[in-house]
Amino acid sequence: MAGANLNDIAVFMAVADTGSFAAGARATGLTRSAAGKAVSRLEDRLGVRLLNRTTRALSLTDEGRSFHAHGQRIVDAVDQAEASVVSPTGVPRGVLRLSAPHAFGQRVIMPFIEEFLAKWPGVQIEASFSDRLVDVVEEGFDLVIRFGGSAVDSRLVSRVLARDRYLIVASADYVARHGKPNSLDELEGHLCLSFSSRGNRQRWRFADSGGHWFTAQVRTRLRLDSGEALHNAVARGLGIALLPSFLVAQDVQSGRLVHILPEIMTETVEISVIYPDRRLLDARVRQFIDLLASGLQF
Repeated sequence: MAGANLNDIAVFMAVADTGSFAAGARATGLTRSAAGKAVSRLEDRLGVRLLNRTTRALSLTDEGRSFHAHGQRIVDAVDQAEASVVSPTGVPRGVLRLSAPHAFGQRVIMPFIEEFLAKWPGVQIEASFSDRLVDVVEEGFDLVIRFGGSAVDSRLVSRVLARDRYLIVASADYVARHGKPNSLDELEGHLCLSFSSRGNRQRWRFADSGGHWFTAQVRTRLRLDSGEALHNAVARGLGIALLPSFLVAQDVQSGRLVHILPEIMTETVEISVIYPDRRLLDARVRQFIDLLASGLQF
């Protein structure tokens, strides 16, 4: 009976922490129906309602908030007990679920994944490479890589891993056909391409000789929601773009792309890892984050 009680408590904690039965079920490896039954069993045993259920949202009752506080201590105690005997050397094992922007994942993160899998045979990795903004908790990710910004959710922790600088680039063919702008004023007369996702358009920000930042007005002929697609469009000669150096540095070195206005100071972008706030971070998550932190260089 004690084991069943602990399982039901764990399901309740996951549902309460994620805010939905569906996400709580994924976090505990159950179906949504099984998670709902586990919480109902717990409520029946306690004789109180722990969650207010509506068609749109879940919320804790007063009894639910009190039980959640005690339940967190139980979960922490179980985690500490497991950590003390199951993995005394911190050997990573289990499934690591991660997300990263598409181009960054393909070009930069994949070599780290390859290295990690070779080093830790007890780990499996599920990776999602997409430029959409994923919900770390709701979608059950152990960690996500993001460009710019930090975690605004109190349930999340963010850590800056590296910084990359944007470059203004165009194809050699575009420059041959349209000329190379020699100033930001001339840049405004060219065809520019930019990143845009969910209505949020990329801003072209530069610093003047006094170090003051400003947003340049550019004529964007094409907007794309994929960094890789934007890179390909530039390479095909469709216009000028502002792209991170990890995506275009090799093309600039090879001459495939031309670095426009290299003397102009462009913005840097923080590359951060974001993960759920846990007192005891799983070894596989901690080791992968440490690998990225030690190896990411631009």
